[in-house]
Amino acid sequence: MLAKINNFEIDLSKPIDISIPLTNTDENPIAWYIEKPLIEPVIFGDWIGKVSEGKSSTNFNNIFFNPHGHGTHTECLGHITNDFYSINQSLKQFFFFVKLITIEPEKFGEDFVITKEQIASLITEKTEALIIRTLPNQLEKKSRKYSNTNPPYLSEDAAIFIRESEIQHLLIDLPSVDREHDEGKLLAHKAFWNVKDTHNLNPDARFNATITEMIYVSDEIEDGNYILNLQIASFENDASPSKPILYKI
Repeated sequence: MLAKINNFEIDLSKPIDISIPLTNTDENPIAWYIEKPLIEPVIFGDWIGKVSEGKSSTNFNNIFFNPHGHGTHTECLGHITNDFYSINQSLKQFFFFVKLITIEPEKFGEDFVITKEQIASLITEKTEALIIRTLPNQLEKKSRKYSNTNPPYLSEDAAIFIRESEIQHLLIDLPSVDREHDEGKLLAHKAFWNVKDTHNLNPDARFNATITEMIYVSDEIEDGNYILNLQIASFENDASPSKPILYKI
């Protein structure tokens, strides 16, 4: 089935999913020092919400998870502000022109950092959204335990460059755009959203811009331009589990 999005023709029957599924197994990725998600049937006395247990006609599960630490998620500036802002209210458009680039973070001391220069060398035209795939790109990213591993991150200058390039939506295959232990500075988050004071927001803060973290872009997907369908659940929360889908143009 063909459709036209932003004047580009795409085949809706050939989606490319770059999200990581959420499971209650040890294969689920984890960040930020929490345990794996919990998916279990509701129990009322002798009644168990699981058909295979023979006491229910339906499967009826509770799910306990953290969007930031358990897989692919999309967040708004409410992630770092004193006042409440919801991703469900911030993201109102869902199709975007996106560019996928691949970068091997550079070593600085004990850290690996994505720099402004690396991104600038690969952004040659205007785009609404940017996907950064990092090297090495092991399949292990889909199940990695990130806590206390000091993953690569985005430099403040790189985040400023992305903002000044008028890129509204940033997607990355890391648990955060910032350093794991950064004393709460959140330099890249603040630079991307143009937040100068988290307790008293400046009028030009980017309320409609989003960051999507913990995606996985397989090696078979080539760098270049795509149409992005950025799908979220309707959570009134700073972040939601999300399902970014690419379509070849």
